[in-house]
Amino acid sequence: MYGVGCMYSSDTTKYLIHIHLEAEGVVEKPDVVGAVFGQTEGLLGEDLDLRDLQRTGRLGRIDVQVTSKKGETRGEIYIASSLDRAETAILAASFETIDRVGPCVARVRVESIEDIRVSKRKLVISRARELLMDAFEEGTIDSNVLIDEVRESMRMEKIATIGEDKVPAGPNVVDSDAIIVVEGRADVLNLLRFGIKNAVAVEGTRISRTIVDLCEKKTATAFFDGDRGGDLVLRELLQVAEIDFVAYSPRGKSVEDLGRKEIVKALRNKIPVEYVKEELSGEVEGETTDLPAASYVPGNRSMKDRESESSQKKKNQERRSGPASSPAPRTLTDHLAEVKDSKNARLLSRDYTILREVDLQEMEQVLNEVNGDVAGLIMDGEVNQRLLDTLVGKGLEYVAAREYKGIIKRPLSIKLLKIA
Repeated sequence: MYGVGCMYSSDTTKYLIHIHLEAEGVVEKPDVVGAVFGQTEGLLGEDLDLRDLQRTGRLGRIDVQVTSKKGETRGEIYIASSLDRAETAILAASFETIDRVGPCVARVRVESIEDIRVSKRKLVISRARELLMDAFEEGTIDSNVLIDEVRESMRMEKIATIGEDKVPAGPNVVDSDAIIVVEGRADVLNLLRFGIKNAVAVEGTRISRTIVDLCEKKTATAFFDGDRGGDLVLRELLQVAEIDFVAYSPRGKSVEDLGRKEIVKALRNKIPVEYVKEELSGEVEGETTDLPAASYVPGNRSMKDRESESSQKKKNQERRSGPASSPAPRTLTDHLAEVKDSKNARLLSRDYTILREVDLQEMEQVLNEVNGDVAGLIMDGEVNQRLLDTLVGKGLEYVAAREYKGIIKRPLSIKLLKIA
């Protein structure tokens, strides 16, 4: 059963709870997710509260797969857990107390609790057999490979340390007007492989004085791993340093493992820090600057120019509900500027292609049709806890909105951005 459609963090997950659901009526995924949270709330006390467990990363996203036939609904629920065996068993048993989903009578039964580590060991054994048979090199020498390796090692040797803290940095950090702040030495090395020589590493969650001083003097872009560790380092950096942009790695990937295209795409779609600070306003000290961050970078268009150009595009194109006709991928910043003050909502794919653009009043109906192609939502309206839970249940990676009201529990699996 390892590798089903549910999503979880493979580096921390220990168990996968498999639950079977039957409902006497037609229900959908948001109804099931709402029932799981609503009917177990307060049942097991604060230490095993579902929302707190998800917020701290000890419980994964609730993945629901349901089908309806002849007025009845059947489906499966998958929940990843990094708790211990006893806590996971208690949590699984609590789900069997659910007796209604929406207005419908329901029956919930835990089918099994899968030990992910056992499944991983089976995959390791299977893959090891394949490697033993096929993957050992025969020792042939390719001169082109040797040349590439020598050239790469020459680039690697250019990495240096700067400041009293001796932080790892590329050769152009001191002289460049702009820098890229990454997590560790391996990230600096990977950027050097592709000719990016102005990266500097924080080397841990404690930000050194050298990094703070560099960010004060230069245009700084934060570029961290797409995991919980990267999120924590970003929060720390925003509290102590003047960052202008934030670039995001694909979720679950480290900067040191990215290829050229992934790096270029992430840096091209960097977001002005004002949008990120709105999300973290309760944790980041100080206020965001009124000066548009994009104006700091030589050659970049200012935010005002972006908004003016976007406004002109909106006047020249017909707004209509339904799939957009062959839209070209754009940056997230462009989408944020276009949706602002439009009273519309826009569903985007992972490459920022517009999948749907609708009026806010049609949002609820459109969300019922959302599938795995949708990566993010931008809307010129407000997001409440109910809508946020629905978006999490649909597997969205981020949402940008004008306001957030009544948000008590913030899931870790989705990024919240605010349209300034």
